[in-house]
Amino acid sequence: MTDRPENNADDIGYECIKHQIRLDAGWAKCMDPELYCKFRPSCMIHFLEKENARARAKRMR
Repeated sequence: MTDRPENNADDIGYECIKHQIRLDAGWAKCMDPELYCKFRPSCMIHFLEKENARARAKRMR
């Protein structure tokens, strides 16, 4: 069994412009966040990671 969420027909995918791949919403994670990416300011994957990190930090308080 994997940690991957169930694949849903309504599930959204996100595209990594730098690597030119499409990721399921459940797997959407920056592949190399430490490296420079000129697309990062407009990257939905990066945005979602930041939002999730903020939510986790808020729960920890």
